[in-house]
Amino acid sequence: VQLVESGGGSVQAGGSLRLSCSVSGTAYSLNLMAWYRQAPGKQRELVAGTTSIGGSLRYAESVMGRFTTSKDNGNRVMYLEMNNLQPDDTAVYYCNAYLGWPDSQWVWGQGTQVTVSA
Repeated sequence: VQLVESGGGSVQAGGSLRLSCSVSGTAYSLNLMAWYRQAPGKQRELVAGTTSIGGSLRYAESVMGRFTTSKDNGNRVMYLEMNNLQPDDTAVYYCNAYLGWPDSQWVWGQGTQVTVSA
């Protein structure tokens, strides 16, 4: 199973982007979980999603009211709608998924760059 992020790019402050996380391959049990981001010199942080099976949907305080995550009905694509982007949102954005039994492992995408200019 592989996760492929797309939709990143360069925008001006106030602009919008929609990221997609698509699943390639099959697994007995797959759960698309969350979006994370990592800015240069900073630790990777949770942006939006769940961090455990059955857990509550969470958003980083800095993106509340601006970002929305959703999934398609087939649980094969996860989206991150980002509005009113700000320079502080500049980062590489990653999605992850949890493969349940018998794999029991986390899978990460390769990341997509989002750059917001003032």
